[in-house]
Amino acid sequence: MIQKRKNRFFAAFLCAMALMCIFPVNANADMGPKASVRILFQNMGDEVCYGTLLSKEKSLGPQTAWDGREENIQTGDLDLNIWKAFAGYRDPDGYFFLQIGWPVSETKEIPWTYYPPQSFKILLYYPETGRYLVSAICERYAFDTYYTVDMGGIASETDAHDDALSGSAQLEALRSYDYQTELLSLLARVLLTIAVEMVVALLFGFRKKKQLLLLAGVNTATQILLNVLLNVFNYLYGEWAFVFFYVLFELLVIAIEAVVYCIFMNRLTDQPKKKSLYILYALVANAVSFAVGLLLARVLPGIF
Repeated sequence: MIQKRKNRFFAAFLCAMALMCIFPVNANADMGPKASVRILFQNMGDEVCYGTLLSKEKSLGPQTAWDGREENIQTGDLDLNIWKAFAGYRDPDGYFFLQIGWPVSETKEIPWTYYPPQSFKILLYYPETGRYLVSAICERYAFDTYYTVDMGGIASETDAHDDALSGSAQLEALRSYDYQTELLSLLARVLLTIAVEMVVALLFGFRKKKQLLLLAGVNTATQILLNVLLNVFNYLYGEWAFVFFYVLFELLVIAIEAVVYCIFMNRLTDQPKKKSLYILYALVANAVSFAVGLLLARVLPGIF
């Protein structure tokens, strides 16, 4: 009886810790998911340069193309002369300047993080020479889309200016989503989850070799499936979808693991236990690994 009470207290404590990690979330005025497009420039010189993305749509969120009326000019952080240069550019494919731009010679980046265009061109403007450089049509391919432009070997100033006026593309933008880092992050999450759940198994008294091998095998299979699915949803729909499906899939994993443990665990020991203990283990082990994952997401957001 005393041992049962200890087990119940221990399980309740771990669940409480998990809930404390899950629910204290800061509220924000804008809680919606925010897609992004980031253009990174490599080998860019020191010449002053500004950049923007030309959009296929005339309006996206707070950003809109200029309608020709002076009262609707939105320069934002741009100097008025730079704004006029972008507003005066006429794209042969009919893409629009949405009155937003960045000093890319300083930052080496165009970070459009709020209502970015789905279909766009990259446009650079050099105020010292009055030349433009433009890319071919690019598309958002993920919730957080990355492109890299290598500025090394760009055409000369005269050629670039003439080509830009004729609508030819000089900028080659390559997709640069960091798949290697995402794969390593996935592997790290899976290994950590299995380690945490094995520790919980030992605390629950599961010490038989065959039992531990079964727990490790089931955890490995479910965590690989879980994390692969979460990576797909994060890639396509962003962090909020990731969190939503994280909770949903965790519940599904608990159910699957509980059923497997109830069927097979007692076959691997001379001291059978009640099925309720295996269900409790599946619940507590996943709650603890879930809580640990959320804690580490705040400390190591690049991995978790």
